Amino acid sequence: MTREVATFAAGCFWGVELEFGKLPGVITTRVGYTGGHLDHPTYEKVCEDTTGHAEAVELEFDPAQISFQDLVEKFWGMHDPTTRHRQGPDVGSQYRSAIFYHDETQKILAESALKEVDSSGRWANPVVTEIVPAATFWPAEEYHQKYLQKRGIDISCH
Repeated sequence: MTREVATFAAGCFWGVELEFGKLPGVITTRVGYTGGHLDHPTYEKVCEDTTGHAEAVELEFDPAQISFQDLVEKFWGMHDPTTRHRQGPDVGSQYRSAIFYHDETQKILAESALKEVDSSGRWANPVVTEIVPAATFWPAEEYHQKYLQKRGIDISCH
């Protein structure tokens, strides 16, 4: 089986992980921090909004079962990509909307999808999602991994 990696930020990582984890073809998910300047960030540090990191979900998927484009479409549907540094009640750059691409193909597909969704009229405001190269992904503390599932919660805020 071929495996690929994708990384998305769409607000609080608990709900994002839950939504992606339900998709056939998604093999594994893990929540963490990426896109910032601090090595080995902690949840507390990221919440101070000084590390530059986003709360993100890194997932491993089987491209024979689900495409990167399908994952991007799910991403658009699980959050509001028009709010800069905010999702619902969560405010700060750690809650920004971002696609962290792992190769040139992902970059091209993400940029194309952004243009398409931005011009579709789906949202009243412009899409502000960042499309940036994947950087070091720092896994969040164990208690954050599969947080909602561990608590028997099958509905996310996304």
